[in-house]
Amino acid sequence: MTPELQIEGHVATITLRRPRVANRLDPVDLSTLIDQVSEVNANDAVLVLRLQAHGKYFCSGYDITQISNKRQVSFDQMVDAFEDARPVTIAVLQGGVYGGATDLALACDFRIGSPKVDMFMPAARLGLHFYQRGMERYVSRLGVNMAKRLFLTAEKIEAAEMLACGFLTHLVEADALESTADELTRTLAGMAPLALLGMKKHLTRIARGVLDPTELQRDIARAAQSADLKEGAAAWAAKRPPRFSGR
Repeated sequence: MTPELQIEGHVATITLRRPRVANRLDPVDLSTLIDQVSEVNANDAVLVLRLQAHGKYFCSGYDITQISNKRQVSFDQMVDAFEDARPVTIAVLQGGVYGGATDLALACDFRIGSPKVDMFMPAARLGLHFYQRGMERYVSRLGVNMAKRLFLTAEKIEAAEMLACGFLTHLVEADALESTADELTRTLAGMAPLALLGMKKHLTRIARGVLDPTELQRDIARAAQSADLKEGAAAWAAKRPPRFSGR
């Protein structure tokens, strides 16, 4: 089954649905995921995009039997779509994260995992040279030493080390995974949209070394002149929850 997209209010959820094959992705899935991210980007109401999966494993990456096949979109184009997504993204990792799926998780803004999670990157073992932005994500998120260790040795690491190196942003017990994701989703969805989405965009660009200072200053000025800034200040002074409009 191809990934499923659901949108409810400020939250969109994409679910991988091939648990029998560890949620590995095929060429149709790549196109489907890009289309789903595009649909989410076009919906101004959506502030948070969650990526999750059914079954024991989060995702085992791309189907290696399809590597030599010609396809409309490449794996890295799909992952880049998640990194460049307009909403804030959360990867909910309930199990193993392998191969290209490790980069897909790193492309998300937050990665919540449980002690059942582990990961490895077998590119060198397969004879596969990884693509540029994927290596850049590894270095910017994990540091060059950990990136070299994971890429060049294909070593598997467990959840505690994934947290320590920055692969996971949250590590919680398995029975708290969904509630933690829900709490983080509510927190993000309750923020002022112009500030939330603007800072997400520019922080990602800073990490990539592609910041556009002119666009950054434009977004800063837009937020400074917004009704949401006035509402945020009024709510803070009144000690009440803010009611943001995104304007």
